[in-house]
Amino acid sequence: MKKAPEKKMQQVVDKTQQALAQKLYELRVEREFTQTELSELAGVDRKTINRIENGHFAPSIDTLVRLSIVLRVPVTSLLA
Repeated sequence: MKKAPEKKMQQVVDKTQQALAQKLYELRVEREFTQTELSELAGVDRKTINRIENGHFAPSIDTLVRLSIVLRVPVTSLLA
C-alpha cells in the first residue's frame, strides 16, 4: 500500500483545523455564548475553547462531542 505524501496530509489537517476554528466561533456567537459559558456547559476548559477557535489546538473526540451537544449540531458539522 502506498503512503500518502506527508505534505498533502498536513495541508488537509491544517485546512480542517481552520474550518473547525471558524465553525466553532460562528456557532458560539450565533448562540450568544461567551467562551466561558460554552466551556462551563460543555465541561471543557475556556483556554481550550480559545485555542480551538484560534486554530492552535486539535480537540479530542470527547471534546468535539461535548461541544456538539451544547451547540446542538452533529459532530460532523463542526468538521465540515
